Amino acid sequence: MSAFDDPLLDRRTAVLALSGAALTLLAATPAKPAAWSSTVTTSPIGSFVVGNPAAKVRLVEYFSYTCSHCADFAKASSLPLKTGYIDRGLILFEYRNLVRDPVDMTAALLARVGGPKAFAGNHRAIFAAFPAFIAKVTKATDAQKTSWFEGTTGARARKIATDTGLAALMRARGYTQAQLDAALDSEVAQAELTGMTNIGLGADRVQGTPSFFINGRGAEVTAWPALKSKLDLALKAS
Repeated sequence: MSAFDDPLLDRRTAVLALSGAALTLLAATPAKPAAWSSTVTTSPIGSFVVGNPAAKVRLVEYFSYTCSHCADFAKASSLPLKTGYIDRGLILFEYRNLVRDPVDMTAALLARVGGPKAFAGNHRAIFAAFPAFIAKVTKATDAQKTSWFEGTTGARARKIATDTGLAALMRARGYTQAQLDAALDSEVAQAELTGMTNIGLGADRVQGTPSFFINGRGAEVTAWPALKSKLDLALKAS
């Protein structure tokens, strides 16, 4: 029997052919990220959107960095929301600022240092430091507070960032003072944050923070356990 008539050789050839076809198919198929939270984009209004673009449930949060309820929500929800919903590709999450005061604007500008990929980490770090920087706001002198309303938005923000410890917080995260100053002086970012706030107050009629929208409808809850129940219902219905 010649090699050309060997049935074992024929089977091996067929297996190799199928393997090659499978590898070609895998190479042509875009790889799914290990965790969808690593997929971050910027929306047309300048907000950051995290997760699977094809997710059937879209969650929008309006938040303020000087809101204690927002800080509580961030503390309670960050890990379960990320691991249980965003990473699994179930939810697309959009962070929208609703700026309430100059300190909030300062924190919002600093959170954008490093771009979209760095935002979630900056966001968590700022809220984790909420008690510390709010305490410094409360203890600020009248002269300090007066200076927070003098000069350009960037000049005010630099004073606030120094007086509240927010600049030190961000430097501890590895950013240079030059990077922080550039973020605080960014007129594009300032306009985006103001625009988001106006959309929240106007089009979306947000009356307080945090406020949540699930697939475009107000969730009417402020705490993580209640929001989790709403998300589970939305996923079940999708």
